Amino acid sequence: MDLYKAIQDLYAEKEKLERVIASLEELQRSAGTLPPLPKAAGRRGRKSMSPEERQEVSERMKKYWEGRRHGGEDLVYALDGKVEADTAAVA
Repeated sequence: MDLYKAIQDLYAEKEKLERVIASLEELQRSAGTLPPLPKAAGRRGRKSMSPEERQEVSERMKKYWEGRRHGGEDLVYALDGKVEADTAAVA
């Protein structure tokens, strides 16, 4: 293929694209502004914890692993911090 011919083809395609872009811009101007895009439906990913929540989790897990280390009965730690025996593990 001739290099000169390839360059001419590319210029012709460029002119065609510029005409299409100009017509689309004209349509956009005549239609007014486009409606805003919908916002994302909230944050994605994992929720971050506050320092207080992190401390509560830390204390709860310390109690949990202390019980596991001593090999006692399986304990269930409720969210309110109360320790209860796991009756399903005993049966």
